[in-house]
Amino acid sequence: MAKSAYADKSIVDIAKALGISAATVSRALNDNPRISEATRQRVKEKAVEMGYRHNSMASSLRNRRSNIIGLIVPRISMYFHSVFITALQNRLQEEGYSLMVCQSNDSVSIERKLAATLYSSRVDALVVSLTLYTESYEHFDGFMSHGIPLVFYDRVPTTAYPAHIIKGDEYEGGRLAAEQLIMHGCHRPAYISGPLSCSIYRERTAAFRKVLKKAAIPLKEAWCFYQELTAENARRSLDQLFSESITPDAIFASNDTTALAAVQYARDRGIPVPDQLKVIGYSNDPRAAIISPAITTIDQHPDVMAQKVADKLLSLLRDKQNQTENGDQEIVPVTLVKRETA
Repeated sequence: MAKSAYADKSIVDIAKALGISAATVSRALNDNPRISEATRQRVKEKAVEMGYRHNSMASSLRNRRSNIIGLIVPRISMYFHSVFITALQNRLQEEGYSLMVCQSNDSVSIERKLAATLYSSRVDALVVSLTLYTESYEHFDGFMSHGIPLVFYDRVPTTAYPAHIIKGDEYEGGRLAAEQLIMHGCHRPAYISGPLSCSIYRERTAAFRKVLKKAAIPLKEAWCFYQELTAENARRSLDQLFSESITPDAIFASNDTTALAAVQYARDRGIPVPDQLKVIGYSNDPRAAIISPAITTIDQHPDVMAQKVADKLLSLLRDKQNQTENGDQEIVPVTLVKRETA
């Protein structure tokens, strides 16, 4: 296909075609109030006619700002992250920023590549929820050393790293779940968690164990699972739990996908929930409210976390002097949503 005669035209070309200065064209395209409405309209029409496209990369090189925020999430399909992304994007758009969303698929190697790509793309800041298995953070060092704001949220470093951290109160979530099961008279709890290489599962596990121990309720190691929280893995764990003569009277599942699998499994096996088996999930996925019986769960408030992340980013972007200071940490409260399973 032959190229248009106007292909790859620049501001200078538009200026020549209209007999005005390139500066006037630039101001008109950026809606500068110093340029009359008639001139702005004439310039924009000529730009469309000539196929002009704004070179945002060149502009960012001149201004040292791209107005783009990078975001790395484990999986976009997860309820928590989908709500977080929407809330964060809406807030940043109000402030003139675009959000570049990348998915690590819980792969450390992909996470490393994405960090390098976003750094090379000259994003103004980076927001990250780590993979399940990230235990070193040097692939983010370039952001830190060049004063580019870096905020970890939800899944955060498990060892000291000087970025800003905004996370849920995962310890409180584990405590709430344990106390709710104890209050309902459970004495044989099982626990299905994510890998302990991940910050959120470490904290939930620590609290759950501590509360049970204080109440003198044993947690059998054979009834504890630390794995990727998929429906398939949940079913394998449930098969193991209910293949014995003595079975759990409660399950704390570290996400609602696993809790849903537990309720469906119990229904298929004729195990009455909550009479013989109590179930508590985590995340407050909408599916937990519509299944019967509805699932008691922990709400992480991803919309609130997104607002706090946005506030932190915008503060750092406005105050360049604070961009290289040691990171701080902010905790987002969680709440127990009581329903029918516990």
